[in-house]
Amino acid sequence: MLVLLDRDGVINHDRPDSIKNPDEFIMIDGSAKAVARLNAARHQVALVTNQSIIGRGTIDGSMLDRIHEKMTAALAREGAFIDRIYVCPDAPWEATERRKPGPGMLFEALSDFSASAAQTPFVGDSITDMQAAMKAGCPRILVRTGKGADVQASGKLNDVLPVKIHEDLADAITVLLGDSA
Repeated sequence: MLVLLDRDGVINHDRPDSIKNPDEFIMIDGSAKAVARLNAARHQVALVTNQSIIGRGTIDGSMLDRIHEKMTAALAREGAFIDRIYVCPDAPWEATERRKPGPGMLFEALSDFSASAAQTPFVGDSITDMQAAMKAGCPRILVRTGKGADVQASGKLNDVLPVKIHEDLADAITVLLGDSA
């Protein structure tokens, strides 16, 4: 099975001013171990992330690579890895269908991994994550980390139901894998 994950607010702590350098990238407790559990269960994992910070001109692609290198190293320390990272650098005012809530990156991942949308859960913390997953036909999982608790409280999820809600990525993966380890 393929599992799609958002980055900011799911894997790492989100920042209102975006992650601009590796020093600002801080993993959420338990997220690396959760990815390692997916890897150990032989599930493929893809990251699907909007990074308008590039389209806005705040950072360039090489800085994003450095941020992702820090993430990859943090995952590796827990025996975890991401099979592929999909990034949409579009600024909001120049959004293509790849930028969530558009489903473009999800469709790319589904195609690249020859995965069925109905069997590919997407874990995110924002309403745009849930909208993209709905448009792609993927089961939706909202984590309460990042923007998730606010999204849950807002009532906006009514338009993208059904959505399963979990405290964090570790909790979501425990339920997804059907165990309590």
